Amino acid sequence: MQTLDFSGQTRIRTLFISDLHLGARGCRASEILAFLERTQAEMIYLVGDIFDLWHGATIYWDERHDSILDLLLRRQAQGVELAYIHGNHDAPNADPARRWVPEWTICERTTHVLADGQRMLVLHGDQCDGRLLKWSAMTRAGSLLDGTMRRIDGWLRRRLGRAEHERSLIQACIAAVNSVLSSGDGLADRLLALADQSGHDGVICGHFHRPALRESNGMTYANCGDWMDSLTALVETHDGTLQLLEWAPQSRTHSVALTQKALLC
Repeated sequence: MQTLDFSGQTRIRTLFISDLHLGARGCRASEILAFLERTQAEMIYLVGDIFDLWHGATIYWDERHDSILDLLLRRQAQGVELAYIHGNHDAPNADPARRWVPEWTICERTTHVLADGQRMLVLHGDQCDGRLLKWSAMTRAGSLLDGTMRRIDGWLRRRLGRAEHERSLIQACIAAVNSVLSSGDGLADRLLALADQSGHDGVICGHFHRPALRESNGMTYANCGDWMDSLTALVETHDGTLQLLEWAPQSRTHSVALTQKALLC
């Protein structure tokens, strides 16, 4: 894992970021804000589950969440192109009457053309969930369980004096469950097949909270990861190269380093 030059701002052609889950207990708003402040892109794709709107009565919101939205709106006003692809947790945003940020146009999927001419299908990824995960009651129950576990984790951290960025056993268990759900049902294969059928050279998604960047039968599969556990995003450099970046807190004072991940299997 290579540390990138991170003096000032890192300038890239395109930023793909997903699963911020603004409003959820596990949202890492401080890290999201720090990452966005130090990353300058010509275009930003919000690849779904930017908000967590399933449980309105339990939304956790503070000034950090507002600062994230303000920063994105400022970038847009400065000429940065912004595309918002909704996911399953923020699907209500697709309705103009219920949209949290009226300035953003929202769609279910779109095409991004890399600097080298390759056409990438960009969508959240829930479209290819297995039958079990497509049941709304199951996914909502899973979301409530996730929130409960993170509430317990927060209580334990306060009692034990642990820093927010230190990985806990509960976080490791949640990440392990997400990994099992995303790896055992051919989700990536179905997404690649969808991209191939629609004349694309690959797919960029989120949803599974499992960052990935790999080639498969001449097609590119890229998953942005998430900002509850993995703290990763996908970027495109000005020559069309895709890179998976991890935002890694280094100390209790939340100093951070931007690192580049190699292609993941």
